[in-house]
Parts: sequence; structure tokens; C-alpha cells
Amino acid sequence: MKFAPFKYLAPESTDEAVAVLGELGEDAKVLAGGQSLLTLMSLRVAQPEVLVDVGRAGLGGVGSGDALEIGATTTQNEALRDLSVRERAPLMSRALLDVAHHTLRNRGTVGGSVAHADPAAELPAVLVALGGEVVARGPAGTRTIGADDFFISHYTTALEESELLTAIRVPGPAPDAWAFYEVARRHGDFAQVGVAASFSVDRDDRVASARLVLFAVDERPLRIAVAEEALVGRRLDDAEARAEAAERCAEAIEPVGDLHGSPDHRRRIARGAVRRALEGVVRETG
Repeated sequence: MKFAPFKYLAPESTDEAVAVLGELGEDAKVLAGGQSLLTLMSLRVAQPEVLVDVGRAGLGGVGSGDALEIGATTTQNEALRDLSVRERAPLMSRALLDVAHHTLRNRGTVGGSVAHADPAAELPAVLVALGGEVVARGPAGTRTIGADDFFISHYTTALEESELLTAIRVPGPAPDAWAFYEVARRHGDFAQVGVAASFSVDRDDRVASARLVLFAVDERPLRIAVAEEALVGRRLDDAEARAEAAERCAEAIEPVGDLHGSPDHRRRIARGAVRRALEGVVRETG
């Protein structure tokens, strides 16, 4: 199918982009890399009256201070190659390898993926697992939104219609340990079930805190608190703890059946994916 008619705007600065969005409101849709939005437009699932292309608005780049900050229009491959991302958020670097394919990552953006909020996407789950936050700017100014509160439902976030996602932030140094695993029909396909997790570990090599997130099983990235509780106070190489966490994840989710499998089938996949993720935990030694 062809796109429905639309007007195209390409503001030259963040201020201009915010002003345009404030004026147009729900009539406008932000275009970053376009790898998700343009597909929906070609199917006429999305039919915005105005596309606001923020590619020239100065929102790219990676900064590393107290928090790692990745500009919204930083491409996924730019983030994948960036040394600061590798050092400060290795979980994100690993997850980016499973985002679509290399060619698409040359255009797809970090901010676009987060703002699109596809429940089967890797980056939203990683942001939650790392306890990150989103920086949003609108006519009323700039605010930050914790990742736990940012994702509402399918393709729905806490962004106001007139707000622009300008960056994502990941706090502090890299977690002591992290894990990532996803199940897909083919590499680069959307995940059927995915797992992203980060851990702080004490001197006795026991889990002090955990953030374990499943994606592609619910309408948003889903933290499984009961599974985190099963791991806290126990060693990550404790097979019994890993099995208990995996079982709790399978029991906690309520996946919807689709052409890829029934709800029970997806629970079985989730159970196995969590076990595989926890068996492959990466410990940071720096």
C-alpha cells in the first residue's frame, strides 16, 4: 500500500522541533530513523497529518558523566560501536546485536525505538532492566521519566502529545552482572520471548539487588518482582535459585496466544529463556 497524504517538516533545532509539536499536537508524528513508523504508514495503520523529522534537530551523540546519556537520534549502530556504551551499559551493547539487522540499525535510532514502545523490542526492556530514564522536552520545559513509569501499553508511553524524547539516560557504572537472551524464529525477527536483567552483587558473590525484565510477553516490558526476590541473597551460580526464578516468571506472566503459539507454549518458552539467560550471566570485573 501507499502512504496516506501527509505534510513533512524538518526543524533545524530542538527548540524549533518542540515549538512545532506544541503547535500541532496530536496531528503530528515524530520521525527519527523511521524504521518502525514508515512500515506502519505503508500499511496505513498510522496516518499522521504531519511528519516532524527530527534528524536535523541536534539530538544525536553519546555523553558519559554521572550518567550515560544517549541522544535520541543516535543510530543503533552508532550506540553499538560507542566505547562509553560498551563500558557503561554492556547489556545494551549486547541487546543491540539482536535489534533487526545491521543495515536497518544504520537508520534505526535509540530514541525512536524507545518512544515507539513496541512490547517485543529489545531497547525498552534493557532501559527498564538498567533502571534508566527518558529525557523529554515540551513547551513547559524538560522533565525526566523513569523507565519503570515510561512504558504504558502497546506503542503507548508517558510522553505528552507535544513532548519530544530528546535522550535516554543510564545511571552509574555498569552493573556488577547482567544477562540477556531472546527467542526468535530467525535472527533479527521480533522476539517471541526475551529476557534482560541486571544485578548488583556483594562481596560474598550473592545478589544484593536484581532487575529482571521480560519482553514480548505483555503489553510493555515486564519486571518480574517475584523472580527478583528468588535471586536476592543467593549466588548467581545457584542452579536451584535460577530454576526457581524461571518458574516464577512462567507463573507470573499472562501471554496472549498468537500464530507463534498458545499461551502455555509461550510460558514454556519464557521458562526456558530465563534459565538460559541466568546460565549465561556476564560478570563485570573492572
